[in-house]
Amino acid sequence: MEGAFVLPKLPYSTDALEPHIDKTTMEIHYSKHHQAYVTNLNKAIGTLDKKLIEYSNSLETIFEKMSQFPDAVRNNAGGHYNHTLFWELLSPAGGGLPKGKLAEAITSSYGSFDEFKKQFADASMKRFGSGWAWLVVKDGKLVIGSTANQDNPLMSLRGKGLKGRPILALDVWEHAYYLKNQNRRADYIASFWNVINWDAAEALFNS
Repeated sequence: MEGAFVLPKLPYSTDALEPHIDKTTMEIHYSKHHQAYVTNLNKAIGTLDKKLIEYSNSLETIFEKMSQFPDAVRNNAGGHYNHTLFWELLSPAGGGLPKGKLAEAITSSYGSFDEFKKQFADASMKRFGSGWAWLVVKDGKLVIGSTANQDNPLMSLRGKGLKGRPILALDVWEHAYYLKNQNRRADYIASFWNVINWDAAEALFNS
């Protein structure tokens, strides 16, 4: 299985999200950080015993058995999945308002889009240290939350952590924003709203 996972191609150029997310950050984030998760995931899988290797043919099956895998697989599989999703949820033509059934669900769940933004930003700000903020569907309802490090809501962690099907994801590790925003995470979160790919989020919600 070593070498089975690969770095996906970005759906836009590294300067396409300027001025909201700068080119240098995108280049380092994608080609260094994400690539490292892919490389280290393949290495970690290469050291597993036969039983676990059988479960490691996809990220989804890894997440289903997450509590059985070592931390090296958990951290790097999460990093690979989370970043792959994150790139898809960004667009140089993004921003604005959500659409369709997702827009209706947000209004129904939070009263207004502005209230949703406030609660999502709050979850992003309150994630101590490194991690991710999420909008997920759980039991047919929208839930805002966050996870530490490279954990995500698909991971089976023996009842711990946020659970659900991801609709939105925001990377709040410092490497995602520090070159441009330094310690001003709130500025980075504000920029995120200008590049969200609502079409991609809507497709995830409807899937």
